[in-house]
Amino acid sequence: MKLVTGNSNQPLSEAISAYLEVPLTNASIRHFGDMEIFVEVLENVRGEDVFMIQPTSFPANDNLMEMLIAIDALRRGSARRITAVIPYFGYARQDRKSGPRTPISAKLVANLISIAGADRVLTLDLHAGQIQGFFDVPTDNLLAAPVFIRDIRQHFDTKEVTVVSPDVGGVVRARKIAEHIGADLAIIDKRRARAGVSEVMNIIGNVSGMHCILVDDLVDSAGTLCNAATALMGAGASGVSAYVTHGVLSGTAVERVSASDIRELVVTDSIKATDAVTGAANIRQVPIAPLLGEAILRISEERSVSSLFEVSPVPLAAE
Repeated sequence: MKLVTGNSNQPLSEAISAYLEVPLTNASIRHFGDMEIFVEVLENVRGEDVFMIQPTSFPANDNLMEMLIAIDALRRGSARRITAVIPYFGYARQDRKSGPRTPISAKLVANLISIAGADRVLTLDLHAGQIQGFFDVPTDNLLAAPVFIRDIRQHFDTKEVTVVSPDVGGVVRARKIAEHIGADLAIIDKRRARAGVSEVMNIIGNVSGMHCILVDDLVDSAGTLCNAATALMGAGASGVSAYVTHGVLSGTAVERVSASDIRELVVTDSIKATDAVTGAANIRQVPIAPLLGEAILRISEERSVSSLFEVSPVPLAAE
């Protein structure tokens, strides 16, 4: 097995390397004066099972090109199999035509990854499950739920918790966590005025006197989460926390979360934390490296990945 990392989230790659006890492969990724990217793998990868680790977070286009060029370099270096490990898959929100003459960018990026030479893809909490079908190579979509369930049980009395989906589309994700911790489920019915702006309309379910835990796959501007927290507090919730897989947190999102009714926002380290995120008093990261590392090991050994989640996510989360 060989592990190769781009520049997007080296701390996560190092944590995966430590979990697997496999050193990161020596590679050089640098930019020319016009920002053209050059990749050189400095170790022999002929006949190796190679895992290229690279979230396509900000700057999304640079990190995507790094990954594509690195995959091409590995393919031309005669790697036996190349797995693109994408903890955060950028462009996932563009998974359908939102209007006339608009792209389906998630499909385009999936095509680029396959054409570059990836033999399979490993990712985490895709924005929409059907994106798996955009890839023409085997794709494993891991769930962050095991990590979140463990953390919730460590920090809350689950008898006093209600799990809340911030929109109808996230109900399945929220219900799974609610069932595993034995909590009730509530849903926010919202109306989105335009991209990046949402208005909370109704709360479906009883949240009075309960600590509400919002569950979502990604937080970008944080408008949805903050509006939902305000509505929940107005409906009598004793407090509001949020568990979100991917902390995109662009623009003034960190400041918005800091000034909101959200007691704590918990995100995974699928995206490298900015200085603003690190310095925020009510934002915390939980490690995802053990989950990704275990999946990488199982892929390399040709063992089942889905069995990680078949019985209960709790044992894996406790490892």
